[in-house]
Formats: sequence, C-alpha cells, structure tokens
Amino acid sequence: METNILSRITFDAEKCGGKPCIRGMRIRVSDVLSLLANNVSQINILKDFPDLEAADIQACLLYAASKIDHPVIKAA
Repeated sequence: METNILSRITFDAEKCGGKPCIRGMRIRVSDVLSLLANNVSQINILKDFPDLEAADIQACLLYAASKIDHPVIKAA
C-alpha cells in the first residue's frame, strides 16, 4: 500500500524545477508539508486545494518520512 500511495509523488523537470509534486500538478510536497507544519488542518488544505485528495496529503507525509529515515553507517 505504501508504494501505491507514494506513486502520487511525481517529479518533472518542467514543473516546479523538478521538485517533488503531487500527481503531476504544480502543488509541491514541500508546500503541503509547510501548511501542515503551520497547523493548517487537512480539511482546510483540501478546501484550499480542491484538486488534492486526502491520500495526497498522506503521500506527502510518507514521502517526508522516507527521506529522513535512512541508515547511519559508522566507520570501523
């Protein structure tokens, strides 16, 4: 399921400078994450961006989590 949700995150060099966006639209993942970080509710985000779906917001969160959850390798 996680892979299916993450397929909503797209990259296109012709849109938003290749930054991760949602389903090929010009809505950047970072914009959605910034709204969430500033206590904007998911309901309000969906009202302000009628092309977004709740699964898009979930995809943004999963994408962000995948970027910070990486293994740390220590040199011997």
